[in-house]
Amino acid sequence: MPYELYYWDGIQGRGEFVRLALEEAGADYIDVSRGPASEGQGIRAMMAVMKSKAESHIPFAPPFLKDGDLIISHVANILMYLGPKLGLTPGDHGLRHVVHGLQLTITDLVAEVHDTHHPIATSKYYEDQKEEAKARAAEFIDNRMPKYLGYFERVLRQNPHGPAHIFGDRLTYVDLSLFQVFEGLRYAFPRATAQLADRYPHLAALHDAVAKRPNIARYLKSERRIPFNEDGIFRHYPELDQNAA
Repeated sequence: MPYELYYWDGIQGRGEFVRLALEEAGADYIDVSRGPASEGQGIRAMMAVMKSKAESHIPFAPPFLKDGDLIISHVANILMYLGPKLGLTPGDHGLRHVVHGLQLTITDLVAEVHDTHHPIATSKYYEDQKEEAKARAAEFIDNRMPKYLGYFERVLRQNPHGPAHIFGDRLTYVDLSLFQVFEGLRYAFPRATAQLADRYPHLAALHDAVAKRPNIARYLKSERRIPFNEDGIFRHYPELDQNAA
């Protein structure tokens, strides 16, 4: 049976981190919310799972993944589950937790990116918190973004197997997620990230290498790859962008 990925239609968002792993592995999966209602798919199918009064393992929010009767929620948790199945994590069980820790750090980074445009409340429109967003985005660009990217650059540099991968000597799902972070930050903050490759050369090299992987390259050119837009996590509002400190 194919994996079933449930996430909002029309945006990359957090679901994209899971899509990249599935696409890289050539896994058989259904992007349920984007499918036809006539085949039991679409947003209604996702909401039916979340609002179910019979399902014993109800997810709080998407993304979540169904593998048969099993439902797994949260990006890092989904990727930890898929990693061994897709060949995107170390064989050693203990080391899988090290990789999981790196993904959880990306989870923290993604949450801070989201808060640059919704610093007060998710329930309010961006237009209702623009001034607060400007202050939050400035703090992110000046302090938080360099802290996160500097950390990942250091992890790559100190990898005993070389900086081609974030962990060990082969691709993991964290490499794919770092590609997405790099892409997303450049979309959201083009001015602030203009010198990103110079400041973080190993991250830039990792990004470029992932983009050239055959399955990923095909995916990026396909209609399955939803373009960045102002409904997702990475949003480009010119008034929030500024030259990096």
